[in-house]
Amino acid sequence: MKMDMSNSLSRRQFLVRSGLGAAGVALGVDSFAAKPDPLFKISLAQWTIVKDLRAGRIDNLDFAKIAHDHGIFGIEYVNQFFMDKAKDLGYLRQMKKRAADHGVTSVLIMCDNEGNLGDPDGGKRKQTVDNHRKWIDAATFLGCHSIRVNARSSASWDDQVKLAADGLAALTEFGVAQNINVIVENHGGLSSDADWLADVISKVNHPRCGTLPDTGNFRIKNGESYDSYKGVKKLMRWAKGVSIKDTAWDAKGNQSALDFERMTRIVLRAGFHGYCGIEFGGYAGLNRSREMLEIARKKNLRQS
Repeated sequence: MKMDMSNSLSRRQFLVRSGLGAAGVALGVDSFAAKPDPLFKISLAQWTIVKDLRAGRIDNLDFAKIAHDHGIFGIEYVNQFFMDKAKDLGYLRQMKKRAADHGVTSVLIMCDNEGNLGDPDGGKRKQTVDNHRKWIDAATFLGCHSIRVNARSSASWDDQVKLAADGLAALTEFGVAQNINVIVENHGGLSSDADWLADVISKVNHPRCGTLPDTGNFRIKNGESYDSYKGVKKLMRWAKGVSIKDTAWDAKGNQSALDFERMTRIVLRAGFHGYCGIEFGGYAGLNRSREMLEIARKKNLRQS
């Protein structure tokens, strides 16, 4: 259930609801806040504050409030923090209410620890698909548009493409019935090679099977990486979201600070206007990343 606050929003509240917040006003983004299309929206992934969640200093149910209090109005859940609650409607109802109470949109669920969708063993691959079905149900209940999965496999390049595509295609069919996307992040191993992941998604060839390009996850293995800017550009064709870390990789295994303006320009030129989700750095990192995204958004707006 979404809250209808259209008749009671003050101008300042509107700025906050637009993902700009007090920090954005201070940066001067107030001048375009009233425009209906802010180019892209900003969300917050739970992994950003993983240490606090794992230590129990923060409860999963409080995540919507945390995002709201930091001027962010889209949230990306990680199943690890409510692993045993996927079928608990009472608990999911609380999550949904907390999001609605704070005017926050539930964007997606990142799913881990449910097996390998590209497992060479057909029985295990099928079981992995079945394991993910409950998260599609949970995403539907919470109002998310996607679940993020991993495309892990083992074998040759071509065999891994076929195996991962097979598992993804089967899972995507379950998502279709509920209008839920199944999206793959570049998340280590061959999946962090944008050429390989593009091959996989092309083989699935379904509009509900897409990507979640992660700017900082193009490290394939020690000393080997895929250029982050080229990788995101390659994967944006199928993107249903973008994960923002404050670092990037070159093609030689070197890491550097992310150029937010350059990266968001790539995202926008691909025609994407959805959520860019902050996914790294704790509280200090999320505040800085939000500010950098707001600055980049303002610069890109002026150039559009």
